[in-house]
Amino acid sequence: MNALPVKKEEAVLSSPELRTVAPTAPAFLEVKNLSKSYGSGANETCVLKDINLSIREGEFVAIVGFSGSGKTTLISLIAGLIEADGGEVVLKGKKVTEPGPDRGVVFQNYSLMPWMTVRQNVALAVDQIFPDLSAAERKGRVEKYIDMVSLSHAVDRRPAELSGGMRQRVNVARALSASPEILLLDEPLSALDALTRANLQDEILEIWNKEKKTVILITNDVDEGLIMADRIIPLNPGPGATFGPEFVIDLPRPRDRTAMNHDPEFKRLRKEVTEYLMRVGAEQAAEAGDVVAKPNILPNTSSEYIGGINKDLRPGSASAADATELPHYDRYVEFSKVCKVYPTKKGPLTVVEDFDLRIRKGEFISVIGHSGCGKSTVLSMVAGLNPISSGAALLDNREVDGAGPDRGIVFQAPSLIPWLSAYDNVALGVEQVYPHATKQERHDIVMHFLARIGLADAVHKKAAELSNGMKQRVGIARAFALSPKLLLLDEPFGMLDSLTRWDLQEVLMDVWSREQLTAMVITHDVDEAILLADRVVMMTNGPNAKVGKILEVDLPRPRTRKMLLEHPDYYRLREELLTFLEECDNH
Repeated sequence: MNALPVKKEEAVLSSPELRTVAPTAPAFLEVKNLSKSYGSGANETCVLKDINLSIREGEFVAIVGFSGSGKTTLISLIAGLIEADGGEVVLKGKKVTEPGPDRGVVFQNYSLMPWMTVRQNVALAVDQIFPDLSAAERKGRVEKYIDMVSLSHAVDRRPAELSGGMRQRVNVARALSASPEILLLDEPLSALDALTRANLQDEILEIWNKEKKTVILITNDVDEGLIMADRIIPLNPGPGATFGPEFVIDLPRPRDRTAMNHDPEFKRLRKEVTEYLMRVGAEQAAEAGDVVAKPNILPNTSSEYIGGINKDLRPGSASAADATELPHYDRYVEFSKVCKVYPTKKGPLTVVEDFDLRIRKGEFISVIGHSGCGKSTVLSMVAGLNPISSGAALLDNREVDGAGPDRGIVFQAPSLIPWLSAYDNVALGVEQVYPHATKQERHDIVMHFLARIGLADAVHKKAAELSNGMKQRVGIARAFALSPKLLLLDEPFGMLDSLTRWDLQEVLMDVWSREQLTAMVITHDVDEAILLADRVVMMTNGPNAKVGKILEVDLPRPRTRKMLLEHPDYYRLREELLTFLEECDNH
């Protein structure tokens, strides 16, 4: 969920399945019994089934979509980009049969012409839709919407010169410049850091209020829906995806993020939406089948692995007790005055300065901070992927001087070999660190982790055939399967839907607790940081970023999201992190 404070909104449903909205005005947009399948014959897959939706003019509706639930298909049907197999989309009383300028669409991926400037990218739409306007009028329209998304200072820059947030602003400006009747936003903010995401949320809300647009927002972030929408509607996972119960967000606007963190109505609705989605997740997990047992064998990277002999390191064993008494285990990972300096045309730029941190063996650390504060730089240095300019990083009493299989790494974008299957991508690492295991044991290790992350039915699919969410699952399974000394995760769930993200967080916590892994996760998600960690390390803004504050998360384990929402200390911890991020934002 969003890392910054949430606003003031919440509508509570004591029985959400029965709660409905009685429209007080005629429907502006109607989706009637919409269905869509892909493929044919035995290979036909039903993506959407009997989708019904009614939206009033000027309403802001958030649809929480899960991976594979058909959310992009739904937006494409409403936009007229693809044809439905059954049912219809009706906008202002007219059936939608093709694309049109009355529907402005912004997708998750930026679709800008890389050789054109900001002004030229927006002018593309204006020139096509308003050819009868004078050149001065078209220019004025282009500048109006560029200014509306706060990019007047960057009109002559090309996409390669813009940040991710700025590129998405150009997309929004281009969609708005066509003066659409309805704005269709397909996860436009999901790849952005928390601060940029919050700023764009505010801008979209300001535009929505000023332009009186009707908006459908597809999002994987419950807080984003609560901040922005009049209604939240879950799109349950497919095949044959259908809408779940709608949740009415009946709170006054404007909604203040900081106030929401203290608002009992917000907390209550947040809990209801989250618990509904968790129930959906539990039902899916129940259908996933059995998980292959993992053999009790250590990788050759483990300090407890000696000549093919595995010490018993299960909690409570004598070997485990001996291990935890070793003097360096209270600083199993140690950063000592670590700095990273990059040369620039204007001279040396210190991105990270005097970063000091000790991590105990088996501890889980979250690192949080605004985009550009050096979080990923710190992780890449301890991973051995980025040389340390000065200072030192130690792992298990050895100085890090390069990459190695004793560190399992998961990035936001998975790096799989596209022509290999999911199984083979995981097996590559397993074969490297378990050469002493039997063929069956290595097979069981691969299958155990693929099943744990929900890919038991896709083990033989090539990586190129997998969705982004499935690819990320394979990357996570591969890192887990190494049983590394240090598990490093760089915003691994940032681009995944809520259900997938929560599920993989549970998997991560389960593996961490069973394998006694030491882990460090980079995240911009306050709730994720608290859920996973023993301590949260807050980094100051860059350049010259360093440890600003460390928060002890003294919540009982095992943790669940449901327990977190009900624990009396949860919102206090959340407030500390949100306040720190806000203070960094204001400096």
